[in-house]
Amino acid sequence: MENWLPWIQQFLAGLMSSGGDVAGSAGEVLKKLDTPALLALAAALGWASGVRLYLVVFLVGMMGFLGALPLPDGLKLLQHPALLFAAGGMVFVEFFADKIPGLDSVWDMIHTVIRVPAGAALAGGVFGADSATMGIVAALMGGTLAAAAHTTKATTRAAINTSPEPFSNIFMSLFEEGLVMFMVWLATHHPFVFGIVLLIVIVLSVLLVVILFKFLKLVFSKLKQFFSGTAPQGA
Repeated sequence: MENWLPWIQQFLAGLMSSGGDVAGSAGEVLKKLDTPALLALAAALGWASGVRLYLVVFLVGMMGFLGALPLPDGLKLLQHPALLFAAGGMVFVEFFADKIPGLDSVWDMIHTVIRVPAGAALAGGVFGADSATMGIVAALMGGTLAAAAHTTKATTRAAINTSPEPFSNIFMSLFEEGLVMFMVWLATHHPFVFGIVLLIVIVLSVLLVVILFKFLKLVFSKLKQFFSGTAPQGA
């Protein structure tokens, strides 16, 4: 298997380059990640984990596998073929689960206890192998951003699910997937711009949660019933 890995990497890099040396160019631009770039990557991993955990794990891992992004030592595990395969499988499952009305909210409830610690772990992994202090700081930042993103996502989906038609769920799900990919790309290519965009996204998220606060209370109520094992109250 190990003998095939270099060939697979070259093959996939060729597919992604679409006839050009895109992967090679990215490798040159990102040859060395400085502190602002590492902070941006940690923030992106934390925030994106609250929206699409498996997608961000697969995306960043694949970038490292192809040599398009030099992953810090604490994140090199993400580019292992076995982890890429597992993350890819979960991306496939979540792609459909997140677009079915009702099931998307159940999926969010289950992942309340997964996305936040995972976001903290991924963000901490950016510095963890080199600096314990910065690793803890990054983990706290990543967990907070993951919690904020997850809360906004769950609240928005609870509001959307009051509508019987499925198209708004599909549109929002596709929008979230596109936003996660854009934010990861922006963080790895333009970290300072990413910081500004992330701040805007956070402000808009807070405003959205405030406006849809009654739906947030509904989410918490269902979470309490879910973990206590009690039957949901009738509408």
